[in-house]
Amino acid sequence: MSCNKGRGHILLENKKISDAELEIMKVIWESGSPLLFAQIVEALAENGIAWQKNTLITLLSRLMDKGYLKANKHGRKNEYVPLVTEQDFQITQTRNFVDRIYKGNVSGLIHRLVENEMLTDTEYGELKKILEVDKWQEQ
Repeated sequence: MSCNKGRGHILLENKKISDAELEIMKVIWESGSPLLFAQIVEALAENGIAWQKNTLITLLSRLMDKGYLKANKHGRKNEYVPLVTEQDFQITQTRNFVDRIYKGNVSGLIHRLVENEMLTDTEYGELKKILEVDKWQEQ
């Protein structure tokens, strides 16, 4: 089973983000709505991250340049809006990982997870259910 590229995910392929940029995106995704700069600072602080103002401005600017965020002006304040969903990001990152590490072979990844007991019994059961549902939907 190889990993095919789906609609909308190709745009993200060459737009990798740093761990710091990902922390910002997680905060915005978790909020479920656009955030003002001060709200991002507050949410990051709650996660134990206290960057200097200029550092955060630089990271937000990079995320906008890469197409992950846009800023809407509200008077003198910027409201940051995600242009990429968390799900689309996860799909792209998973595909990139499978392509890079397993040469596109998803079953190779699953084999390693099962073989090395990296799945809990619950996760293993959930995986079996997912595979069975997909199997019946294809017929």
